[in-house]
Amino acid sequence: MRIVLVGPPGAGKGTQAAFLAKNLSIPHISTGDLFRANISQGTELGKQAKAFMDAGNLVPDEVTIGMAQDRMAQPDAENGFLLDGFPRNVSQAEALDEALKADGQKLDAVLDLEVPEDEVVKRIAGRRICRNDSSHVFHVTYSQPKQEGVCDVCGGELYQRGDDKEETVRKRLDVYHRETEPIIDHYKAQGLVVTISALGKVDEVTKRAMAALAGENA
Repeated sequence: MRIVLVGPPGAGKGTQAAFLAKNLSIPHISTGDLFRANISQGTELGKQAKAFMDAGNLVPDEVTIGMAQDRMAQPDAENGFLLDGFPRNVSQAEALDEALKADGQKLDAVLDLEVPEDEVVKRIAGRRICRNDSSHVFHVTYSQPKQEGVCDVCGGELYQRGDDKEETVRKRLDVYHRETEPIIDHYKAQGLVVTISALGKVDEVTKRAMAALAGENA
């Protein structure tokens, strides 16, 4: 299957993408991984992206699209892929349509993870990260440490990242509504969008997504 995963920040796209890709035996292709791989490998596209990033500018769509096309052309993506974080806007979606069409391919589904805005803010603003190891993540509501402000794993100080503060989260949501959300209408016109609730436990959402992709009632 060839799938695009969409949803607001805090919808759990990265987590669901990993589980869905494993269940479907297709590669999980995320924008962040594409950038890191191309930059670390010193590819021409990676060099272009790094130059823009170093200058504090956004990487142009054509560079991002080029990276995605190269990755989708790899042997492990022959039978499908799951795109996470790409396309990010309508122009990228249109470019993806053209690229797939040129290869005689098409998307099978666009999975839209739906989460109420207040829940997104609660999820992200409640996160607390360990200063010693950023992989140690807690939450003031959903995954509380035994001692407030102290990491259960190593005893390090827990803190709230600047981009997790409520004001910043709401700005990120504004960007999502303005730039990315319109791709849902773009794909609805093609009959590709499958919308599911991303509320609940991770495995519940995964089962819901698998059922929806299979055409069953989610």
